[in-house]
Amino acid sequence: MAEFVFDLAIKLTEKLGSRAYDEISSAWGVKSDLRKLEATMSAIKGVLLDAEEKQAHNQEVRSWLLQLKHLFRDTEDVLDEVECEALRRQVVENFHGTSRKVRRFFLSSNPIAFRFRISHEIKNIRARIEELKDNKAIFDLLTDRRANHEFSNVNDAIKKENMTHSYVRASEIIGRDSDKQVIADLLMQDGDDQSGTLSVIPIVGMGGLGKTTLAKFVYNDERVVKHFELRMWVHVSAVDFNIGRLTKEILRSASDTKISDELSMDQLQAKLREALKDKRFLLVLDDVWNEDPMKWRDLRDLLIEGAKLGSKILVTTRNRSVASIMETVPPYNLDCLSYDHCLSLFTKCAFKEGEEKQHSHLFEIGKEIVKKCGGAPLAVKTLGSQLYSKTDESEWKLVRDSKLWELEREGGGHILPALRLSYSQLPSYLKPCLAYCAYLPKGEYTYGSIELISCWMAHGILQSHDHKNLEMEDVGEQYFKELWARSFLKMCNLAIVLLARSPMNFLCMILSMTLYNQLNKSITADGTDEAPLDESFLDTCFSKCKYLRVLRLRELPLKELPSSIGTLKHLRYLNLVENVEITKLPNAICMLQSLQNLNLAGCENLQELPRDISNLISLRFLALTMKQACFQDNGVGCLKSLQFLLIVQCSNLISFPRETSYLAALRILIIVGCEQLDLENQHYQGIALRLEKFVIIGLPRITELPQWLQGAANTLQYLHIEVCSNLSSLPGWLRNLTSLRKLVLAKCPNLLSLPEGMDRLTALRDLNIENCTELERRCDRNTGEDWPKIAHVPNISIS
Repeated sequence: MAEFVFDLAIKLTEKLGSRAYDEISSAWGVKSDLRKLEATMSAIKGVLLDAEEKQAHNQEVRSWLLQLKHLFRDTEDVLDEVECEALRRQVVENFHGTSRKVRRFFLSSNPIAFRFRISHEIKNIRARIEELKDNKAIFDLLTDRRANHEFSNVNDAIKKENMTHSYVRASEIIGRDSDKQVIADLLMQDGDDQSGTLSVIPIVGMGGLGKTTLAKFVYNDERVVKHFELRMWVHVSAVDFNIGRLTKEILRSASDTKISDELSMDQLQAKLREALKDKRFLLVLDDVWNEDPMKWRDLRDLLIEGAKLGSKILVTTRNRSVASIMETVPPYNLDCLSYDHCLSLFTKCAFKEGEEKQHSHLFEIGKEIVKKCGGAPLAVKTLGSQLYSKTDESEWKLVRDSKLWELEREGGGHILPALRLSYSQLPSYLKPCLAYCAYLPKGEYTYGSIELISCWMAHGILQSHDHKNLEMEDVGEQYFKELWARSFLKMCNLAIVLLARSPMNFLCMILSMTLYNQLNKSITADGTDEAPLDESFLDTCFSKCKYLRVLRLRELPLKELPSSIGTLKHLRYLNLVENVEITKLPNAICMLQSLQNLNLAGCENLQELPRDISNLISLRFLALTMKQACFQDNGVGCLKSLQFLLIVQCSNLISFPRETSYLAALRILIIVGCEQLDLENQHYQGIALRLEKFVIIGLPRITELPQWLQGAANTLQYLHIEVCSNLSSLPGWLRNLTSLRKLVLAKCPNLLSLPEGMDRLTALRDLNIENCTELERRCDRNTGEDWPKIAHVPNISIS
């Protein structure tokens, strides 16, 4: 499939129309060419949404979009060329003048030759776009609204395919007894007839986990049937939360009679009130997607009037934000099935009763297939049913070894329709972000959001046009939280692979290093890879991947990087974590002016940072482990774009950089296991900071917090101090950290008391004190002298 072409067009036209790009294009004499390109792209953008809708039903449109996709990627590469060259010239002009040494270091291209080459490439791209735009057959299809009749019933088809009913055979349900018990108990609890509300219980979870099955299980439970005088089941369309339609559906379920389509809304409301009057009812709203609070309130108000004490609404939804709108009790988060329950379900679907004993070799393969399903019962049932009555071992191995996504194509697209529907309902800006997760090593996206967001940024898949005042890291954090709220990032890898991998194979394919000849814009290798990693092998990789954006070489027997890495001028992300044999990095790394993320954590034998590291003017994230005792002048301290700095296990480090430029943008500073480091430095006095998180762990030399931290009085939200054995007191100016929301004090035995004025920290919500014996005694709720200082804090944890 060729999805996300419209989003690519938006991103490119946004870039072409930006003020920064206007200045760059003027400087390089390609402004006229780029303006013409922008006009051409704007013209074609108008039909892309219609094309993306129609591609599923029209091979010609699909092929046309695929050509556009590749063309837009080529366009992005050309625009990146212009940006990279502008960054390099900025380094030369701002940092080093125009000395022969600097120009030789950057191998700077001849400006006239560069301008000529880029202009030629832009003209070539414009010609290719014009050729696609002039495809009359495609444009007639996309612009002729009469063609829409072919697709007018798509939503109806989706509704019909996903309509649910309330019946289920209890004997067919495996592993949900305890879930049923909890939900049934919640339904049986009496409500509060004085509150004027109707108790709503959401069941939340990813598509394919069995929310609807659980709701049916509860709906037909004997206790529930006896408890409620009236039970109603309504499937809520994924695309239509229409109050009139839902009112009719509820009435039909309540009275089991035909409801005339001619009735007005007033007549429907009157009938509904009459049907519910003086009855304790249970209403199940299955598969709710509506995120509009007003629509929900309109429906709820119709149901409240006449509702008898104890009436309940049970909601199933894939979206936490939907649950938060509707809930009156905390949502019930449905987990994946256990492996044992999944195996039982698979056996039931794949074999006749007792047959698995006769086909023990198939059963063993089945165990491996079940593990790949990651606890999703719908996947287990679908695959088990696909293999039912098949005794050819090769067919079972095909399913196991294809990692399931190939089976979706072979099976005509019948695997996980619920998951595909969830995916289709995602906002377009989230789809590329989710798709990227499909190409990370298994479970990588669960390690935290910072690394994932950095990769999203590196591939340019975060959209800035709706978030002009936010840093891209903040935009990524919003996207991450939204995907988490919709349960996608909690779901097994199966969901992400099946839903996202196929349509996004052009974007950020990450393959083993042994497949380097197929690479697109990312390389990943880790300690499990068996490919040789000598310098010549990496040279070959780099030469084949000149547009590489992401390079991950983690935990490898890597002794050195070739200087050819300096040719990867589009590289944004370089991860060398735990490469313990590396002692030196080539200075050519400092030619990577587009580099945003450099992770050297765990490189315990790295002697020092490259000499010209200050040339990395785009660097926003730096994590490092090294043997160097001091930061060199004109080094890290000059990185004005740096937002995240992690210094870990730098056992020889004794001081921070003397330059202070990097502090201006820094938002997160984490220092761990630096036994010789003293944080205080007189050069830092009086600097206004934007630091939000400050973490120090294992710094035995510090006796007090650094004075320069006062510069973050209005921004610091999180302060974590741990294993600082000689820290004897907290400063009085701590009370000035008016934005502080969380304070952690752990394993600081000489920290004896809290400073006066802690009650001024009105934003403080969490205080954790652990293994600080005397401080714990003073903060005791009943007898502690310092308790009045912290009594206002809502959440206090003292070990």
